[in-house]
Amino acid sequence: MKAMALIILVVSFALAIRADDNRPAVLQGVGIDQRLNEQVPLDLMFRDETGKSVRLGDYFGSKPVILALVYYKCPMLCTLTLNGLERTMRVMPLDVGNQYSVITVSFDPQETPALAAAKKQEYLAHYERPGGAAGWHFLTGEESSIRQLTDIVGFHYNYDSKSGQYAHTTGLVVLTPHGKIARYFYGVEFSPRDLRLSLVEASANKIGSPVDEVLLFCFHYDPATGKYGLVIMRVIQLAGAITVLALGSFLAVMLVRERESRLRA
Repeated sequence: MKAMALIILVVSFALAIRADDNRPAVLQGVGIDQRLNEQVPLDLMFRDETGKSVRLGDYFGSKPVILALVYYKCPMLCTLTLNGLERTMRVMPLDVGNQYSVITVSFDPQETPALAAAKKQEYLAHYERPGGAAGWHFLTGEESSIRQLTDIVGFHYNYDSKSGQYAHTTGLVVLTPHGKIARYFYGVEFSPRDLRLSLVEASANKIGSPVDEVLLFCFHYDPATGKYGLVIMRVIQLAGAITVLALGSFLAVMLVRERESRLRA
């Protein structure tokens, strides 16, 4: 049985490699490599939605940051990603601009601040919370800055000259207030609970509520899935601690009542 399992594993691996080799040339190498704990270069220069030259580090220092790598003319995935992010932000109890920031960076060096400004206006109109304009930034930049940023976070894409579009995957990167990579989220729909917990964790529990701290104790981030999963042992430990606390409180109350009864007698 072990030999058969080994054969199946080898065959599956070979088929996976073959499938990757059979990808169209434009899709070769496209994907996201996790670079957890890597430092994002904060001295990179970009342009904000007004056309002003800005340093990436201008958006770091006090709050965790959600980084969304897109291009504004993308006909499908990038729009779905930003739509999913905006929906999640509306559900989360945390406020952008107050407890965290969002940086949306176009990886198309041909895109302009005017496009970035239009995107920002569009999404702020849906978000409808105070602080959105100050906390959600839409940037464009030169090829050199874009490449340095995408390389350090492990975001790989290719340009298809035939279609004039980019081949890319999609996801979000959560960064600490000092610009270190904390978490990755894949896809175009993001769990409000998971994204909230990642921001609380990236901030070293400086944002969020006591309930969030308890949830972080019970949930563990799985890099393979980009999600938080329930850790049973931690839940058992927490439940045990609550039980002991409840029993201790009950016994204390009973002892006080018994003492009061003796005094009355």
